[in-house]
Amino acid sequence: MTKSNILTDTFGRKHNYLRISLTERCNLRCTYCMPADGIQLSPKDHLMTYEEIYTIAKEFVSMGVTKIRLTGGEPLIRKDAALIMEKLSSLPVQLTLTTNGVIVDKFIDHFKKCGIKTLNVSLDSLHLQKNKEITRRSYFEKVYQNIILLVKEGFVVKVNCVLMKGFNDDEVIDFINLSKNLPVHVRFIEFMPFDGNQWNMERLVSLQEILSKVHSNFEKNAIVKLQDAPNDTTKSYQIKGYQGTFAIISSVTNPFCDGCNRIRLTANGQIKNCLFSSKESDLLTTLRAGKSIIPIIQKAVQTKLKVRSGMNTLDKFSQSDIHSNNRSMIAIGG
Repeated sequence: MTKSNILTDTFGRKHNYLRISLTERCNLRCTYCMPADGIQLSPKDHLMTYEEIYTIAKEFVSMGVTKIRLTGGEPLIRKDAALIMEKLSSLPVQLTLTTNGVIVDKFIDHFKKCGIKTLNVSLDSLHLQKNKEITRRSYFEKVYQNIILLVKEGFVVKVNCVLMKGFNDDEVIDFINLSKNLPVHVRFIEFMPFDGNQWNMERLVSLQEILSKVHSNFEKNAIVKLQDAPNDTTKSYQIKGYQGTFAIISSVTNPFCDGCNRIRLTANGQIKNCLFSSKESDLLTTLRAGKSIIPIIQKAVQTKLKVRSGMNTLDKFSQSDIHSNNRSMIAIGG
């Protein structure tokens, strides 16, 4: 196998998109991401240094990765986040990140310096009190103003909203209307199961339920289905006359595994070939031993299963014991 084919799995999926978690820490405590009592953090010496992140990323780029997303935890709270962005921006990739938006105002100039043009900002309610309930912190106004700031500064802003029945599913139309006068791209994400987040099917707001709300509130000819790119995880729409768009990420009820091009690197140097896989491959130990990480990457890609780490039915997906073997979302990096 040539180096250019290492990231192509047995189902012909080429993985050109690397998501790197910079930290397991966060300045929020979102209920769907972090267990109420927190998580056991990796010891500091088990985490990748900025040099190791760059070395691993450079190896992936040599194999065909063209896009890198920085995640966390909250990536921007890492003390050397700016340095990491600067190092990675020297590689021939599209560089972006996912953030909770609390401190993005401190990085505006640095984003521009590093060629970052698109940011995903998590915001799960447009109501102050509900936002406080889900994040266990009081940063709603700051995040909302930072979203507006990013738009004014010319960034493409994607607003990620995890929907949960009985909590924020009554805000679907409010979020869509956010895109009326702001050129933001709202993305509704189906609630997904991870260790410690109290997931069950009853709390899920499905793709069809979201679309039903849309069709109940807008005329049929006002709802425009947009063209999705081959590797998009979203089904995208726009309301006629609105500046922005909205989309649905249906990982549970309508998975998009056939076009998956993602591979994940955790903050402690483990490769996850699927968000839902409990299996990981240790790159960091091998790298520190001075050995090639290519065979480990190759094996991880070649053993990737066709659908959601083997959970190819909703019945399998609903078995909570499977998800308790996986990390919490905050320790994966999204």
